[in-house]
Amino acid sequence: MRGSMTKIKICGLQTIKDVEVVNRYSPDYVGFVFANSRRKISEDWARSLKEALDSNIKTVGVFVNEPILNIIKLCHEGIIDLVQLHGDEDENYIFKLKMSTDNQIIKAIHVQSKEQVAKEIPLAGDYILLDTYVKGSYGGTGLTFNQDLIPDMDRDFFLAGGLNQDNVLDAIKRSKPYGVDVSSGVETDGRKDERKIREFISKVRNYKLT
Repeated sequence: MRGSMTKIKICGLQTIKDVEVVNRYSPDYVGFVFANSRRKISEDWARSLKEALDSNIKTVGVFVNEPILNIIKLCHEGIIDLVQLHGDEDENYIFKLKMSTDNQIIKAIHVQSKEQVAKEIPLAGDYILLDTYVKGSYGGTGLTFNQDLIPDMDRDFFLAGGLNQDNVLDAIKRSKPYGVDVSSGVETDGRKDERKIREFISKVRNYKLT
């Protein structure tokens, strides 16, 4: 994927207004959070948001140690296009999920060291998401991590962790991710901010990897 345009994921959509905003600026992916967090939404509300979303934008369901049957239901009903696992899901969990749905899987790795990341890569799904490690947290902290801890690998990965319109280009230049994932970095007072979303997407879209 090197040399192509970096993919963009706007995570944590909660309102119809959020959907209207992303429809205007067309990220590649949006995230619906089903894990316990301030951005958590219900299945019924996710269905409503999906119906209002531009069909060219893929939806990613974000889960932490969720019962597999719940995820399968959301996949089969077309509410989510991809599955993002942010908890302690192991190889057996991912295998069971893969046997029950064709939806691609993104597995989050909370970066602590090159060795730790390299060890967890084989357990991952179709994509890896590299996020900040914070003890006792499964993500969504808005904190960055040292990108020098990313090992060389032949896997497409999403980069998360404290990204915003001011630091995203430096992050892309340094780590050359397949995609970038932002949530709190495009919010103001806990709500999605259209100006920040527009600026974030514009900066990434106008930068070409070399």
